Amino acid sequence: MDRITLTGIEVVAHHGALPHEREHGQRFVVDAVLEVDLAHAARSDDLADTVDYGGLAQRIAGLAAGEPVDLIEALAGRIADACLEDGRITAVEVTVHKPSAPVGVVARDVAVTLRRERP
Repeated sequence: MDRITLTGIEVVAHHGALPHEREHGQRFVVDAVLEVDLAHAARSDDLADTVDYGGLAQRIAGLAAGEPVDLIEALAGRIADACLEDGRITAVEVTVHKPSAPVGVVARDVAVTLRRERP
């Protein structure tokens, strides 16, 4: 299957289970890999025949910066569901990075990746 990959969509948001995360916010980074048949778009060279990844990136950023959740798992699920609203996308893999996660040790990143497929 063909893929469209969006990497490194950055937002500041207030997700987290701890009160200081909700109050102060922090940086989150989202990656999304969309599985979609791109054969027709490759032949037609027409934006209407593919996923508008610019518009989708804006939507992902809006969701990531939007209403807070406790878990990045929930945020990843919210983003995956939104991606699958486009009927051309057959599956999506979403990774939400939380580089400043309060884990009690030095860690460069904490991330959750989930994959969802159209039933």
